Amino acid sequence: MHDGNESALIVQDEATPRKRRKGIYILPNLFTLAALFGGFYAVVMAMNNRFDLASVGVFCAMVLDSLDGRVARMTNTQSAFGEQMDSLSDMVSFGAAPALIAYEWTLREAGRWGWIAAFVYCACAALRLARFNVNTGVVDKRWFQGLPSPAAAALVTGFIWLMTELEVARADVTWFMFALALYAGLTMVTNVPFYSFKDVQMKKSVPFVVIVLIALGIAIVNIHPPIVMFGLFVVYGFSGYAVYAWRKAKGHQTSVISTSTDEPDERGLHK
Repeated sequence: MHDGNESALIVQDEATPRKRRKGIYILPNLFTLAALFGGFYAVVMAMNNRFDLASVGVFCAMVLDSLDGRVARMTNTQSAFGEQMDSLSDMVSFGAAPALIAYEWTLREAGRWGWIAAFVYCACAALRLARFNVNTGVVDKRWFQGLPSPAAAALVTGFIWLMTELEVARADVTWFMFALALYAGLTMVTNVPFYSFKDVQMKKSVPFVVIVLIALGIAIVNIHPPIVMFGLFVVYGFSGYAVYAWRKAKGHQTSVISTSTDEPDERGLHK
């Protein structure tokens, strides 16, 4: 009698599918964690007055941040967890870290105006990231709505890196740093379009000359990385306003909202 009941229970257990445990993908999140470490490392170096290493930490975080999404798409390991993790990492590496580094470097010399500028930058980075998450479905993928936070961080920390390499006295550029922090912060929350480079197809074949140009670009960067990198991001940091003015002059649409004019669906974003 008992054997029959036990057999029935075994058959029932085998027929019942086991609920699969939810997990996270390791590979893309490793890149995200490494980018987060870059921002944390930058803050620690700034606390130890190693502002050159602090700036390098932010730039390393930028490189790693640009890879995690691509790795996730290439390996088909995208997830909602990864998206939220990426945003939190960006807030540390490109929001809090540059603001704290700039304040420790010279903004403290400006008194209350210094920490106000640092806070404005940090707050604008948070607002920019939140808007990016909400507007993902309605913004033209070829453009960013406002200056992306990694580029804003590159403006702030790139200037610090350059001035440190040139051994310029911090007190001589306090108010320039103040203006740059405000510019970078406020430009993040504008509607000015900045090219995203997302329509560049890495899987397509390219002429041989493109590889030669890439090698030439790497060589130019190595001539003096602080000058070249800061110069590139200064050009990019002002390019959005040039595009906006050109579109305005031609009578073209200046908004990058392309697929809808309605408020994006925010369900699930505020849990």
